[in-house]
Amino acid sequence: QLQASGGGLVQAGDSLRLSCAASGRTGSRYDMAWFRQGSGKEREFVAAVAWSRGRTYYADSVKGRFTMSGDNAKNTVYLQMDNLKPEDSAVYYCAAGRPILSAIATIGGYYHVGQGTQVTVSS
Repeated sequence: QLQASGGGLVQAGDSLRLSCAASGRTGSRYDMAWFRQGSGKEREFVAAVAWSRGRTYYADSVKGRFTMSGDNAKNTVYLQMDNLKPEDSAVYYCAAGRPILSAIATIGGYYHVGQGTQVTVSS
């Protein structure tokens, strides 16, 4: 199971840190990712960490503002979101799996997707 938390209502320019705790089989050393879906929009890729490659990947829209990190001992990944903008408002989902490189930004490349946490950024 994947449990995302940390969402909330903030103002533009504020920061939030999302957490995603993996348990059960999802506690295995899966690559992890964050996706988001705004109201009336399609789900989109935000960030991913590929442990085997030692790399993180970011969508252009969040690069330089969001930072993804992980705590292996806790099977938890984090998404530090700084300088939030109203367009960042969405339900944020974490995902776990072993996607091939070409599918790392595709939610279908992951085995598990958790329930989301709502982030709302007011202007």
